[in-house]
Amino acid sequence: MRIDAIDIYRVQMPLVYPFRTAYGDADTIGSVLVRLRSGGLVGWGEGTSWTAPNYSPECAAAQFIVSREFVAPLLLGQEVGAGAELQERLASIKGNYFAKAAFDMAWWDLHARSLGQPLWRVIGGKSPVVTSGADFGVMESVELLIHTIGVAVRQGYKRVKLKFRPGWDVGMVAAVRAAFPDTTFHVDCNSAYTLADAPMFKELDRYGLAMIEQPLAHDDLIDHAALQAQLATPICLDESITSAHKARKAIQIGACRWINVKPPRVGGLTNALAIHDLCQSAGIPCWVGGMLESAVGVAHCLALATLPNFSYPADIFPSERFFRRDLGVPAMAHSGPSEFTASSAPGIGVAPDPEMLERLTIERAALAA
Repeated sequence: MRIDAIDIYRVQMPLVYPFRTAYGDADTIGSVLVRLRSGGLVGWGEGTSWTAPNYSPECAAAQFIVSREFVAPLLLGQEVGAGAELQERLASIKGNYFAKAAFDMAWWDLHARSLGQPLWRVIGGKSPVVTSGADFGVMESVELLIHTIGVAVRQGYKRVKLKFRPGWDVGMVAAVRAAFPDTTFHVDCNSAYTLADAPMFKELDRYGLAMIEQPLAHDDLIDHAALQAQLATPICLDESITSAHKARKAIQIGACRWINVKPPRVGGLTNALAIHDLCQSAGIPCWVGGMLESAVGVAHCLALATLPNFSYPADIFPSERFFRRDLGVPAMAHSGPSEFTASSAPGIGVAPDPEMLERLTIERAALAA
């Protein structure tokens, strides 16, 4: 397909309530959406790198500039017949995974639309139905957290994820496990600790966690391997895995027993598929994470989560959980208790609502061949 035109939008999406993690608190989410045009078809992608460079070295403002000045010119007017070909064209740009991801994901949406098939089927998904988990950030009190988890458990959620940071750590986990002795749950540390905290992580072994997600530095593998060797609880890597190359290294040195795959973090769906296949071959289970994307980005994650080695409930949520009104339509909604069903429409089956896109756009760029 020839890329005839590219539109890039930097948006700021207000949250229903602050999102609290080890990185800090956020009231809005910065994201970049990309639309690729080929003939009469369009495809949409999204890279939600957030407003500040806290999760990764990227942020939405810088991502927009890189997308406009460097990524788009490498694709505009070019024939791109496969995701791998798109990645090859962008290989001269180092890092900038979120910027590349939005274009890669837009290409996959465009490709699936050209075939008249839903994206989940084009990439080899086993079923359109995906199980999701319930996630909880840092709250005002442990009592409020336990109450909120109880609501989720009664609603049928199969697993719970808890944000974990200094001051909201082992004591919180002990209280949650005491309240929910049979519930599957894990903690997400968002890179807040160092190897010196190994004794604290050893304490977590007694609570039967499914995993400890990204306990150490965002770009580390070596220390994670050292920590994993000391723990019975599996480590899951998130921020550290930015490519299939990094995933291979992590598996090779025993840095983790799970891998969280977020398409924007790894440069797009093409690389996410490669990581899935690598993990499957190595016997390492993985699961799909999210970045608080609009329904556009979530639809890509949902399609990815239909693949067979994604064996843990995904971080996919109804739009109303974070946004009063989603930028994308249709908004994300459960199709059953703790379940979502990928669209049967061609592509991802989601596109931005024009009014919301106009309202939330901070800056945009339009390029034509």
